[in-house]
Amino acid sequence: MSKLLVVFGATGQQGGSIVESVLKDIQLSKEYSIRGTTRDPSKPNAVELAKKGVEIVKADVEDVASVQKAFEGAHIVFANTVTVYDGHTYEHEVKHGRALADAAVAVGVPFYIYSTLPHAGKMSGGKFKNMGHFDGKAETEQYIRTLPLRSAFIAPGSFMSNFHASMAPHPTGDGTYAFASFVERDVQMPLIDTAADTGKWVAAILADFPRYEGKVLCCSTALYTFGEMADAMS
Repeated sequence: MSKLLVVFGATGQQGGSIVESVLKDIQLSKEYSIRGTTRDPSKPNAVELAKKGVEIVKADVEDVASVQKAFEGAHIVFANTVTVYDGHTYEHEVKHGRALADAAVAVGVPFYIYSTLPHAGKMSGGKFKNMGHFDGKAETEQYIRTLPLRSAFIAPGSFMSNFHASMAPHPTGDGTYAFASFVERDVQMPLIDTAADTGKWVAAILADFPRYEGKVLCCSTALYTFGEMADAMS
């Protein structure tokens, strides 16, 4: 009998990548059945996943009962929180991250994979403040480590898709475009093709959980300097 993998947020970039990686893997597709959560099972990408044999259930991080129901019977859960930029990012990350982990414990989930980030505040010696999603996810990771479940973690690089959204170049008014950062031009930055590649790292954990238990697997498609990014866009 196959083991149940629950992917929280299966229609998102990270969750969708994990689902596709498991479905396409000869061994993992035999070892695991997949249940994916979404806030709206009727949306097209949820319907497409259902056609591929994924059990789609409705769950919302703000509705603890729905999350616990979605996690029931799971052998392993992949959890990821969506970053909300409303001035209370840190608070949302901690509240939602803890709620998902607590739900897993409440229904007896034995294995848990969480998408985390490094604590920018601590790593900078307090220089960088208000690093909402970084510090919130990092502190959630530390909380998960105190719970009675076996955990492993991934830490994705900066999403390449952000360059079509929040990090997109802006017109300067003279026919050129620019994107600004406090990072120097020649510093390498880890970027990840989230939808295409996240699942590869999670698949590695699923294939050999003891090897990665308690560890953070840093995920990057490639390292690029900002100069290289600008050249690629030009």
